[in-house]
Amino acid sequence: MVGKDCIFCKIASGEVPTKFERETKNVMVFPDIKPSAQIHLLIVPKKHIAEFAAISKSDQKIWQEMIDTAQDLIVRRKLATKGYRLVTNGGPAAQVAHLHLHLLGGIGAKRKV
Repeated sequence: MVGKDCIFCKIASGEVPTKFERETKNVMVFPDIKPSAQIHLLIVPKKHIAEFAAISKSDQKIWQEMIDTAQDLIVRRKLATKGYRLVTNGGPAAQVAHLHLHLLGGIGAKRKV
């Protein structure tokens, strides 16, 4: 699914224009097109990694950058006081078979998953 069939690969290559919240050499952050919370950002590696279980030893730096990015966004947007969830889906649970984190902000403890 790398390249022509992967929407996140198309975004990373610039084929699908996207307004980034943040972008580095390895990671891009942009709003989810169907938000499930007041704040719903996707933290996505530019390199195609199928899912969390497929992160290789050589991809550990990319995963760490994704985590660091999530932490920075949580602090900058003051989500610790507003409530947040950080979610990754894999296998059939993922709508896009390209590793990504959902950062959902402004949600309470009683919110349905």
